[in-house]
Amino acid sequence: MADGSMDTKGSKSLGLAHFDHPLLGHQVVDHGHDDVIGVLRAFAPAVDKATLVPFVPKGDPVAWLAPLGGGVAWTTHPDEIEAV
Repeated sequence: MADGSMDTKGSKSLGLAHFDHPLLGHQVVDHGHDDVIGVLRAFAPAVDKATLVPFVPKGDPVAWLAPLGGGVAWTTHPDEIEAV
């Protein structure tokens, strides 16, 4: 909720379907993908289709991770990550 109330497993809404997470911006290990390490960049619903029309995705948030040193980002279930 944009008014700062809590939503989605106790996470505070940051707007546009993004939620706060204590590990945002930190290195995490992704146990769902062979324990690869990445940086948690976002906690928001996955987007299942590409479109030129702006929209706010719906659904449960996933962890959006960026690889160390750059590269292609990936998503994983939030329960699969922990701080390095």
